[in-house]
Amino acid sequence: MARWEPGARERLVVAAVDLFTEQGYDATTVAQIAERAGVTKSTFFRHFPDKRELLVAGQETLSRLLAQGIAEAPADASPLEAVAAGLERASSAMGPMSREIAPRLKAAVAASAELQERDALKSVSLAAAMTNALVARGVPDPTAALAGELGVLAFKRGYAQWSESERDGKDDLADYTLAALDELRTASASLG
Repeated sequence: MARWEPGARERLVVAAVDLFTEQGYDATTVAQIAERAGVTKSTFFRHFPDKRELLVAGQETLSRLLAQGIAEAPADASPLEAVAAGLERASSAMGPMSREIAPRLKAAVAASAELQERDALKSVSLAAAMTNALVARGVPDPTAALAGELGVLAFKRGYAQWSESERDGKDDLADYTLAALDELRTASASLG
C-alpha cells in the first residue's frame, strides 16, 4: 500500500489498480479488491457500483470543477482562456494519490478493452461538461465544442506528462495542463 494512509475509497482505488496491473482486469474480483484494501465487500459497494467504476472515481468532481472554473473565468475571457481557468480549478483535485497510481492505471487501461471504453466515455463526459459551461457563457456551440475537446486533450496530455515527471513535489498539475493547452493552441493555429 502507499506511504500515506488514505480512507477506504482511496484504498479501494489503489488496491484495484494494483490488482488490475498484477493479474489483469478480468481476473480481478470485487472480493479481492476489498480484501487488498482491508475493507468488506459491502464497504466496496457503498463506494462503487462495480469494479469498472473504480477507474473513473472522481469523474463527477472533475467535471464539476472544470465547469466551475469556466463559469468563474473573467467575463471577457476567450473560450480557451475560460478552459484554462477550468483546467486550473480541476487540477487542484489531483493530489499525490493521483500521481502515484497514474502509471499503473495507464497500464491497466492499456491492457483491457473494457477499461479503454470506460476511459473514452470519461473523456466524452469531461468534454461535455466544458462545452456546456462555455455555452452557458454565451460561446457559440461549435466553438464551445472545439474548446471543450481541446480542454480534454490538454488535460490528458498534461496529466500524462505530470504523472511521468520527477516527483519532487515542486510542480503542480496545472503547470502541465496549461502548457499542454498552449501547445494545442499553437498547433491549431498552424492548421490554417
